[in-house]
Amino acid sequence: MARFSWSHPLTESLVRLLDIMARLRDPARGCPWDVEQTFATIVPYTIEEAYEVADAIERDDRKALREELGDLLLQVVFHARMAEEEGSFAFDDVAAAIADKLVRRHPHVFAGAAGEDAAAVKRSWETIKADERGAKATASGARASALDDVPRAQPALMRAEKLGKRAARIGFDWPDVYGVLAKVREEIGEVEAELAQGEPRERTEAEIGDVLFSVAQLARRLDIDPETALRGANARFERRFRAVEDKLAQQGRIAADAPLDELEALWQAAKVGEKDF
Repeated sequence: MARFSWSHPLTESLVRLLDIMARLRDPARGCPWDVEQTFATIVPYTIEEAYEVADAIERDDRKALREELGDLLLQVVFHARMAEEEGSFAFDDVAAAIADKLVRRHPHVFAGAAGEDAAAVKRSWETIKADERGAKATASGARASALDDVPRAQPALMRAEKLGKRAARIGFDWPDVYGVLAKVREEIGEVEAELAQGEPRERTEAEIGDVLFSVAQLARRLDIDPETALRGANARFERRFRAVEDKLAQQGRIAADAPLDELEALWQAAKVGEKDF
């Protein structure tokens, strides 16, 4: 296995980063803002930085990606430093744990197992992860579930797809994509029924949630990432709506003053011929 020596520039840069973080968190000489942070106050920034990495990748901007990956690495270093201060673990433990996990989950690379194709590797990976979840549940005295370790903090649409995927692995799934489509239609019908009956907002909210969950499963069955699909829809909506605003601005008008039928006509024109806008 290729290894880095301790004199490698990568190691020097990482040690420097860890030293800077320790200095920032120093109660006597550090930054007051950094010193007062906790795991809970930092986690929103951690999530935000992960999204900014994804945004740089979507824009195919390598310079931005380098910067955003640095920001994300800072979040890892920040959390690890706070954990080290309270005596829980240190950055080295984080790196060692993920290194051990990668070796454990790649027996075809590190344990001399027979060569496999990508599909077989993915199946093996999931089997190993399931074994790890079972061992973790046993150690804590809990009953293992196929849904264990699906993070509650994930975006809801992403988590819905993940929950459905986990359930599908034990056979709890529709026989084909048309079964999911039927479920989507059924859930939309239930929203319509709630609206027609004037049911409380909470019940309508629950039914809309069921629609979104079913749509996430439809995407899963079509091997489409629902988060990516929705980001694409958001981008198209923004692009087309801005095109409508631009068209009206050319006439010295704003969208708020245009009648709905004109807005709809401009929207359809933008949809059909976006390049013309």
